[in-house]
Amino acid sequence: MVMLVMFGGFSVWFYLDASTGYLKKNLVFYLHQTFESASGEFSRKNSEGALTPEAWKAFAAQQKVTFPKDTSVLPSDLKLPMPWPEILHDYERMKPLQWKNLWLEYSGEHGLPASPVEEPYDARKIREQWYGVWVCMVLTAIVLFFLLRTLGRSIRADAEGVTTQQGRKIPYADFKTLDLRKWETKGLAFIDYDGASGKGRIRIDGLTYGGFKKEDGELAEQLIQRIRSNFSGEILEYAPLMATADDSAT
Repeated sequence: MVMLVMFGGFSVWFYLDASTGYLKKNLVFYLHQTFESASGEFSRKNSEGALTPEAWKAFAAQQKVTFPKDTSVLPSDLKLPMPWPEILHDYERMKPLQWKNLWLEYSGEHGLPASPVEEPYDARKIREQWYGVWVCMVLTAIVLFFLLRTLGRSIRADAEGVTTQQGRKIPYADFKTLDLRKWETKGLAFIDYDGASGKGRIRIDGLTYGGFKKEDGELAEQLIQRIRSNFSGEILEYAPLMATADDSAT
């Protein structure tokens, strides 16, 4: 479940960046540049001493926002060519040369980030995000497959034998070896059988089949104890560490 959420979340994250996030950030970058360059143009023209509100408005109305030639790095719904924003046509508001304040006002009205990225994202970086989408979607599908397969599997022990994950009933009489050496540390047990039901091995993963939570009744431990109580073959397990004579004397 954790892996499914992780890879699924990354898929959505990469998709949002590739489809809209990076494109919108590029738009903000070039619009911010336009505000800065418009301020420079205003200062240059106004320094000549003959700039009037009408002349500036006429000049601004003819200007277009400068975008890269590769329009694939811009939002698909953007209409090109894009004229300068109306706020830049106002002679009185441009006169104090406070273009940063004008940008904050404009970006706030249009729901744009106030701070642009340091440099725009090119087509290669956007493709990398799409690659991330497909890789994470494939990993999500793989994890989902194994999760659904695991959720659909079960193992049961009754008075006669064990029904395996594959649905085969193995009687206790066919059990030869019960390997519990990894049960305490990893929750894994293995049963080797050989008899009328065939020959093979049953793998019991306690975390998958029942778990060890006390509030749930430690179902995995109950399963092993039921198998063990009906088992007459060889049991492999680590002996508990015995205290030495010196330790006992101490």
